[in-house]
Amino acid sequence: MEAHRELFLEIDYGWIIYILAVLSIAALAYSVYHRAQLWRLGQKDSSFSNMGQKTKAFLYTGLIDGIIHRRIIRDFYPGVPHALVFWGALFLLFGTAMDVVSHYIVDFLHGNTYLAISCLSDIGGVLVLTGLIVLAVRRYVQRPDRLDNTPDDAITITLVFIIVLTGFILEGLRMVVSAEQFPALPIMEDWAPWSFLGFGFAKAFEGGNHLFGWYQALWWFHSLLIIGAIFYMALAIPKLTHIAASPLNVLFRSDRPKGALRTMELEEAETFGAAKIEDLTFKDLLDLDACTRCGRCQDNCPAYLSGKPLSPKKVIQDLKALMNERDPGLLSAVVSGRNSEENLREMVGEVITEDEIWACTTCRSCQEQCPAFVEPINKIIEMRRYQVLEQASFPEAAMGALKSVEQRGHPWRGTMASRTDWAEGLDIKLISEDADVEVLYWVGCTAALEDRNMKVAKAVGKILKAARVSFAILGEEETCCGEPARRIGNEYLFQMLVQQNIETLNSYGVKKIVTACPHCFNTLKNEYPQFEGNFEVYHHTEFIADLIKQDRLNVAGKQGKRMTYHDSCYLGRYNDVFQSPREILRTVNGSEIVEMCRNRNKSFCCGAGGGRMWMEEDIGTRMSEMRAQEAIDVKAEVIASACPFCMQMFEDAIKALAVEDEVKVLDIAEIVADVIDQS
Repeated sequence: MEAHRELFLEIDYGWIIYILAVLSIAALAYSVYHRAQLWRLGQKDSSFSNMGQKTKAFLYTGLIDGIIHRRIIRDFYPGVPHALVFWGALFLLFGTAMDVVSHYIVDFLHGNTYLAISCLSDIGGVLVLTGLIVLAVRRYVQRPDRLDNTPDDAITITLVFIIVLTGFILEGLRMVVSAEQFPALPIMEDWAPWSFLGFGFAKAFEGGNHLFGWYQALWWFHSLLIIGAIFYMALAIPKLTHIAASPLNVLFRSDRPKGALRTMELEEAETFGAAKIEDLTFKDLLDLDACTRCGRCQDNCPAYLSGKPLSPKKVIQDLKALMNERDPGLLSAVVSGRNSEENLREMVGEVITEDEIWACTTCRSCQEQCPAFVEPINKIIEMRRYQVLEQASFPEAAMGALKSVEQRGHPWRGTMASRTDWAEGLDIKLISEDADVEVLYWVGCTAALEDRNMKVAKAVGKILKAARVSFAILGEEETCCGEPARRIGNEYLFQMLVQQNIETLNSYGVKKIVTACPHCFNTLKNEYPQFEGNFEVYHHTEFIADLIKQDRLNVAGKQGKRMTYHDSCYLGRYNDVFQSPREILRTVNGSEIVEMCRNRNKSFCCGAGGGRMWMEEDIGTRMSEMRAQEAIDVKAEVIASACPFCMQMFEDAIKALAVEDEVKVLDIAEIVADVIDQS
């Protein structure tokens, strides 16, 4: 006889488990459905658009990020045991499913096939148990700051551990009982070792008395424990929703470019921004349940790490708690059409404080690290929009910057410079004089008007002329791209500037734009298309790297300095421009390029994004000083930057740290221009 398994070996009334299983799964399905009704409280958005494209992307992401666990394993220590539990559970579920299929549909599970699947199941059990032990040690012994332990965490880990462990003890008992019932079969000699984990328990039990009764009792205990665990998940669904919501969140994740915020339909909006939980979108509310509370966002949030009162994880969990308060209040309102606001906490100011809202630099590190594609920034921006457009309540310094943008076309109050002062002596033409050019150089407010960054604007101009690029500038016709206004929350001002700039650019037939500011770059490239402003946009590091590859620049000279490169948030994380700056530095520098401890998609924000360039950083440690210290720690002589905001923040930081004689801050364009001058 071939190796095989009896599904209900000497178990009477085993069919009862099927009835209980159906009931438990139905209870779980109803709980998820009930939860989904809360997501419907949110405003409609583009979550359900392009479902065909999203489904294809979901299948790919499901393989790469779901099965292979790419985003989870990036954080190696907690990621690997989580992956072990997941992969092991898949092996176990596959083995169980094959048992059921073979028993009731197609009889195929016997012989070598049975032995192979049994071995796979045992491998799965080892993976699950190993992963759970490591996770439990990390959570309850090491207790990292980013994890907050709840009773549900302990119950879940304990339940899964006991279910898997008792399953293999049961397997060992079944082997012994089967060998006693069928002494002529080579169960213990030839078949059982393939199920090595169960076989180990079987050898321990071999020769014992009264094992048949223990086998039956453990079978019922193990089966009922599984059913109980499913019922527990149904009852605890508000806390364990990420199990169902995370895959859905991957499916419904935004198909906008990473650098594009949601657009407000100003003419149709009844309210501006989000003052209540139902002012957020369906996807925003799905995010709240998809959050796994892993704390990766918090671990990589520069505001949190520098002592600011902001944790992206806490924001999401606090909003989730507020959403829970709406059930059944607003849930019944969806059905009945009524809306009750009695005894509900205020979302802005009470649940999420103003200090939290304004501490965010929109650096996107939280979203980049999240394995479930949760988006805290969108929610913070919506609350900023409410405060700015509905309440006119926001930091005074930010108010000054916005007034300057509205009145003068740039956020730099007090500057006496014009838009073209930096170009004096360079013979750079205005596009109004000659629109037949290859490229428009979008200088940006900071490079045009702020003293230190004027040197960067000059360097870019020198490089373009040295490479014989046909280019022009807008000059006094250039105005703010609107990025500060949008990130601070003044969507109305942003859209006004966008329409004005698109009209100007189109009037000159502009097709290709180069800018040295990642914030202008991101806005022109990813957000102007939302308003039919479609241009070919390059950051100056991309453009310069291409010029070098085309041998249009003579970069024979060498800097010979120990340099480190700082990845700007809006260039790196938002637009995946990591290689071009490094390629340039490797080409023009004759000495070592060193990396800071946090680089590329884990780079640490300088603290200027999200409009914070024009706000006081009076809580905690200055982010720019923390980042500058990381450059000092790798003994860099030069911090190479590719962003005017980062440049200004680092200039202030090295002065505060009293190392301005040892460390210099240079834009990549300045480094290249200096090499060209030497050549």
